[in-house]
Amino acid sequence: MKIAFVVGEPSGDAIGADLIRALKARRPGNLELFGLAGEAMQAEGLKTLFDIDELSIMGISAILARLPQLVRRVNQTADAIVAAEPDVLVVIDSPTFSHRVAKRVRAKLPHVPIVNYIPPTVWAWREGRAAKMRPYVDHAICALPFEPETMARLGGPPSTYVGHPLMKEPGLAAIMAGDGPLAGKLAKSPPRLVILPGSRRGEIDRLAGDFGATLTRLSELLPGVTAVLPTLPRHRPRIEAEAAKWLVKPEIVTGTDAKWQAFAEADAALAASGTVSLELALAGVPMALAYKLDPVAYQIRHMISAWTAAMPNFVVGHPLVPEHFHEFVRPEMLARRLARLMTDTLERRAQLQGFDEIRRLMAVDRAPGDAAAEIVVGLVAKGRG
Repeated sequence: MKIAFVVGEPSGDAIGADLIRALKARRPGNLELFGLAGEAMQAEGLKTLFDIDELSIMGISAILARLPQLVRRVNQTADAIVAAEPDVLVVIDSPTFSHRVAKRVRAKLPHVPIVNYIPPTVWAWREGRAAKMRPYVDHAICALPFEPETMARLGGPPSTYVGHPLMKEPGLAAIMAGDGPLAGKLAKSPPRLVILPGSRRGEIDRLAGDFGATLTRLSELLPGVTAVLPTLPRHRPRIEAEAAKWLVKPEIVTGTDAKWQAFAEADAALAASGTVSLELALAGVPMALAYKLDPVAYQIRHMISAWTAAMPNFVVGHPLVPEHFHEFVRPEMLARRLARLMTDTLERRAQLQGFDEIRRLMAVDRAPGDAAAEIVVGLVAKGRG
């Protein structure tokens, strides 16, 4: 079986590696892997066309600035896949890039099935993308339980919820397997805050100053509070330079194990809105979320159709986690909210109860990668006729 992959970010790379391992279990010694991927998928035997760090950009301003380069890479990737004539194409997340490749492959190889693992967030903005996917995506594999119903309602491709790959993260699984990750933590001293200003440079630049000011104010409300800031190794110099300006210094850590340890020890979190909010919810860490769009995206914010940007809120179906955007990213407000979440209050209890419901809604009977592999193999066997 010859499988082409298109992955544009590290998060998608981890999901792709999990899928490859499941495919190997089903078809041992009978897989040819190629396309575009990161280190995790390369470790599973895939040879990538180029370094996906080129594509790890976010925000309309950044995309427009690098548009000629992105167009060249789209054409290069699509041409390589067409030349190889795979049995199936799997595109994972990164829709700005991966879906452009998929559309070009469909035009030239209409008989090749195309799978989209982690489809676009049509539930958050630009709902029309769901119906536009149908001509070139044969099946969408979803990581959030409400997505298949949303796809069906919006006229998107057939979709299946397989569970979120996060559920298999050893560090998170260890927290979830405990008797309540925060049981008795509030009796400990001093209180502990985990700070997560984002995984991209633009996010960090826009939020770091406000997060530092929030920690300063929180230390006045909760004397002795400590903070830990997990980050990616490539961002550590930037984080250290920003944190050096803060009056209260956080402990800066890198690595997956250190991140989950930080979650396990935290009483609450201050985070940039994104996938990390779902990680925190599953780990049982009460949180306040903040976000600032880049200047171009801010001008078209009216295109956002969702009632929330927080994944935990979507999963549970009500505004469980507080969100703060742009002019409402106010350190005084954030600090007061965090102080409530770091003490035994109704707000804290409500979030913890909601997190229990999220775990129930997201639970699956089998590993996500195995369920996804079954869909991919099934599509190859069925073909497109």
